[in-house]
Amino acid sequence: MRCCEKLFRAIFCSAALLLTALATQAAEISIRNPQLEANEDSYALSADMNINFNTRLEEAVNRGIVLFFAADFELTRSRWYWLDEQVVRRSKIFRLSYHALTRQYRLSTGASALHQSYASLDEALSVMSHVRNWQVLEKDEVKPGQAYLASLRMRLDLSLMPKTFQVSALANRDWNLSSDWLRWDFMPSELKQEPPPAISTPATPSANPHSTPASGTPPASPATPAAGEGK
Repeated sequence: MRCCEKLFRAIFCSAALLLTALATQAAEISIRNPQLEANEDSYALSADMNINFNTRLEEAVNRGIVLFFAADFELTRSRWYWLDEQVVRRSKIFRLSYHALTRQYRLSTGASALHQSYASLDEALSVMSHVRNWQVLEKDEVKPGQAYLASLRMRLDLSLMPKTFQVSALANRDWNLSSDWLRWDFMPSELKQEPPPAISTPATPSANPHSTPASGTPPASPATPAAGEGK
């Protein structure tokens, strides 16, 4: 009996350690510190993310498989009489790949062919984890003083991968990498109105006793001393 108990405890401890190791290797994304900052005529989004790869994703990148990540932003307005109004919806695509000849990881955004190269996967993920100055909203799309709900998430976008690869990836939990929606209240500030430009008015010249009389006006003759004066 004691041998069975020891064997059961050993199996239980091994299973617990295995589950702990799997949890440590689990891929996950979390978001923190989202901010909408106003500039001249729009709002820019900044946020920090923690992006952790599991072993399966690391192996896929190192084998030359291109991974696509999508940052999704939404802004909605609550309506008591109907469904919430979706004001805007924006997505930003990140393309992560590995170049075997140069042994560098490449990261690009959007449809641009330009990319940046990094010596390690951790360095590329660190850059992708810091979203800065993403123009997501025009000022004329919102009303100052109106309450809105902003939402943000980051996910691995399998829809941009080859069709033959999507079938196996969708059925594998290792490829299910997405953050939860992070939501926060947003209220646009009142627009600052610039004061009207000052209109300069020319100063009216003051009367000068020594000034030349206007044209057409005869100059005044000097006063004649009265009789008896000056003697």
